[in-house]
Amino acid sequence: METRLSVEAELARRIEQVRAEIARAAERAGRSPGDVTLVAVSKTVPADRVRAAAELGITHFGENRVQEAEEKIHALTGCLPPGVTWHMVGHLQSNKARKAVRLFALIESVDSLELARLLSRLGVERGVPVPVLLEVNVGGEETKFGFAPAELSEVFPRILELPMLEVRGLMTIAPLVGDPEDARPYFRQLRELRDRLAMAYPAAELRELSMGMTNDFPVAIEEGATLVRIGRAIFGERPS
Repeated sequence: METRLSVEAELARRIEQVRAEIARAAERAGRSPGDVTLVAVSKTVPADRVRAAAELGITHFGENRVQEAEEKIHALTGCLPPGVTWHMVGHLQSNKARKAVRLFALIESVDSLELARLLSRLGVERGVPVPVLLEVNVGGEETKFGFAPAELSEVFPRILELPMLEVRGLMTIAPLVGDPEDARPYFRQLRELRDRLAMAYPAAELRELSMGMTNDFPVAIEEGATLVRIGRAIFGERPS
């Protein structure tokens, strides 16, 4: 049976390894490793392991479900080092949006104009801007949420006009492929879409590109990712 010490040592080793891979990928692309933010995806991860990861220097955690995140955040209130923030990285149902704007520092998965409008109304109601990323389904997969690239180009000016909605950039989940190199065109497509939107709408500050997960994050970094969402490489295989 693993002791708490051995579990934490393995967690520390995994985090160090991921950070080293981030640094190598950034250097290959002529970028600073500090330009890439590691978001540890902690869905299904118990609160005590999240706390251990935070004590090892992880400051950004990503959750897929609002209810699970709410319970975890409540359990960890007062237990985490200063500066820890939470990201919503899964599909956000409209009936969970009110809780989400209270729980998360960044909602990475705004996948429709309707959801953007709802979050804007909640921001106005609270008097607090809602920071978001717009999710793009670059692979055109029927099983995934997100704007089609052409659709986002069309609705983007309407989203920018929404009050109390702070659009910081784009997010995508690339198709699952055997070779990480096969994901590169999808990451490049997201970056190019961001660049076109930034050129067309210079007032928009689209600094963030959230792309890349355990299987493909070095390639995503080489293509310009500023946020990588890493779960399995940090916390191990999830329970089935």
